[in-house]
Amino acid sequence: MIWAKEETCTRAEMEEIQLARLKEQVTWAYEKVAPYRSKMEEARLRPEHIKSLADLKNLPFTVKKDFRDHYPYGLFAVPVDDMVRIHASSGTTGKPTVVGYTKEDMANWTETVTRVAALGGATSHDIAQICFGYGMFTGALGLHYGLENLGAAVAPTSSGNTEKQLMYMKDFGTTLLVATPSYALHMGEVARKMGLDPQKDLKVKIGLFGGEGMTEPMRQEMYKLWGDDFKATQNYGMSELNGPGLSGECLELCGMHIHEDHFIPEVINPETGEVLPAGEKGELVITCLTKKGLPMIRYRTRDITRLFYEPCKCGRTTCRMENLSGRSDDMLIIRGVNVFPTQIEEVLLRIPEIGPHYEIIVERINHLDTMSIKVELVDESQLESYGQLNDLAKKVRGNLKSVLGLDADIKLVAPGTLKRFEGKAKRVTDLRKELGLNC
Repeated sequence: MIWAKEETCTRAEMEEIQLARLKEQVTWAYEKVAPYRSKMEEARLRPEHIKSLADLKNLPFTVKKDFRDHYPYGLFAVPVDDMVRIHASSGTTGKPTVVGYTKEDMANWTETVTRVAALGGATSHDIAQICFGYGMFTGALGLHYGLENLGAAVAPTSSGNTEKQLMYMKDFGTTLLVATPSYALHMGEVARKMGLDPQKDLKVKIGLFGGEGMTEPMRQEMYKLWGDDFKATQNYGMSELNGPGLSGECLELCGMHIHEDHFIPEVINPETGEVLPAGEKGELVITCLTKKGLPMIRYRTRDITRLFYEPCKCGRTTCRMENLSGRSDDMLIIRGVNVFPTQIEEVLLRIPEIGPHYEIIVERINHLDTMSIKVELVDESQLESYGQLNDLAKKVRGNLKSVLGLDADIKLVAPGTLKRFEGKAKRVTDLRKELGLNC
């Protein structure tokens, strides 16, 4: 189902909408937000210099540090009295990122999330169970409002107590699950331990996944647990850019459609800031066209992707972003080799004897970087044969080395050994950073 006519605009029609809104938004930010005005004046730019979409590249970037430098409300364009919602990030690496929404912002956010839900196959007939944690995190309330706007019945079960979640799921007849991909896999595992077969005993047929990336091998694991006719799509967003709702996969699974009447995407070289042509991989930069409470112009997401502008088989003409291949700030540098955790995940999940749960540990021993990976087996009986375990560890090690060009120590552990996560999974432990080493 296509929710909004803007999803099928011609390229010329979309660019006309974007240019008008970009001019308005740059003027608004310049007049209302002192840090934006200072950056533009430093770059010798004024709002009237924006005459075409090509001029976007001349505007200065906005980065996470700007939020911390002007914490908590310094980037707001309106008084706090005019805000109707305030969210914030966890602030695990510094001051929390504080974001605010006017009534108009809330309406636009709800609209874009509704589109994401429709992209993923949701309808007004669904019973949606939201297993994100409710609170300062934008994911739960974002999907909640969007699904309600679509007409679905929403069960705000939040996170935690997986067995109770599954009880609700069975008793309510839940048809749609909102969660992180890793938690959805965990729920499937727990269901089987409870004697439930998700494919036969539950009615869940749609998964709207976000909060962390989902690789193609992880999607295949999802089908094994929830059924071959299960529709597993992922969507993308972050609190600085409203929250979920920036983009989402349609059922063709050929990238995430960006709602271009609300967001202009660019891809840049993360080292130089140069804008790259369509189809080239780099860091995603987003300009928000309809955010009034907290304007965002050229926000550097640090996420690595590519953009495609060809119309989709689903009938939408909006630009699509490739599923993320990592974050520029999540990249590990090990003995001079650049490694993204998603590369490791894709290798691991293509080996049938291995489950979807793993942990990467990086440390420095005798002045040399080392990487070890704990990986769960799918069957505890595999632990009974040392020879088979040794052969499997060699296979995993060899496959990783052929992809990464880097050796790793493989530790195979029993099923259910590694920690499960209700929210975003923490896959990497970099002990070099904990020791204050330059890595």
